[in-house]
Amino acid sequence: MTQIATGGPRLRIKLRLEYDSPLILGPGKAELLARIARLGSISAAAREMGMSYKRAWTLVEEMNIAFADPVIDSARGGAGGGGATVTATGRQVLHHYRALEALLREAGAENLQALNALLRPEGTG
Repeated sequence: MTQIATGGPRLRIKLRLEYDSPLILGPGKAELLARIARLGSISAAAREMGMSYKRAWTLVEEMNIAFADPVIDSARGGAGGGGATVTATGRQVLHHYRALEALLREAGAENLQALNALLRPEGTG
């Protein structure tokens, strides 16, 4: 989620990409990818996000099925411990998603400010 300071009410942009396949790529999945990359664990990423492990695993499976190559490689726990890594494809997905967020924020700044100016002032009706 991108926040934009526009001189008025704070604006939050949530980029949501809806594909024909059963994939919706939005801020939650992007953040999950980023945290798995940082923490090396689906369960740790889920905990940090306040999400159940089951929900996180479902989101990972959705992405792994939708993309030509998996975005996350995972190993089950056990004596050596488990873990998860973001694949090259996953890093590309996250990179392109973040680039689209930046593009919207930067190239759309004038339009975002114009929309903000049309809002009712805070504290009125």
